[in-house]
Amino acid sequence: MQKLLETLIGWDYAAWYYLNTVWQNDVLDAIVPYLRNQWTWAPLYLFLLLFMTINFGRKGWMWCVFFLLTFAIADQLSATLIKPYVHRLRPCNNPYLQQFVHLLVPCGSGYSFPSSHAANHFALAVFGSITWQRHGKWIWPASLLWAASVAYAQVYVGVHFPLDVVCGGILGALAGIVTGKVYNKVYGLHKEKTEAIASVH
Repeated sequence: MQKLLETLIGWDYAAWYYLNTVWQNDVLDAIVPYLRNQWTWAPLYLFLLLFMTINFGRKGWMWCVFFLLTFAIADQLSATLIKPYVHRLRPCNNPYLQQFVHLLVPCGSGYSFPSSHAANHFALAVFGSITWQRHGKWIWPASLLWAASVAYAQVYVGVHFPLDVVCGGILGALAGIVTGKVYNKVYGLHKEKTEAIASVH
């Protein structure tokens, strides 16, 4: 088991080195930091909350409650429950990697595993996809691509390892599955307004 863990960590370091240090350029340096910035996506969150409350009444309000609850669950599981016990240093705080890391944002003093950014965004992506999947085949790939871009950005800017974002994404996805299925069972969007569907497309 110890040997397997060491091999996995070795692969993780190698993948990090390529994603953060080798495969970097000026164009990505200018764009990628915005992908993981919370304010970049604030208009999207606001739009979703307003759209749901305006078009779906009580179901929309409860969707917003579950949306925020999903975020809170993923964030607490990753940041409060797991990180303090794993104590994995971020690449930018690791004394053996600091001379190699391509750091584009403030490193921060928190721990690295799992990535809360990845957990939170995959949780929201999966929750949104489960509750909205009847409205278009594009919803799942678009949502997962969005969450994956945020996770990739965390590695690219130098604050996380690939294993951090992969495990964070899995953790968030599980949270999104639970809240999404509970919402669909209790409320669901099965009798949505025709005009709301048309406005989505």
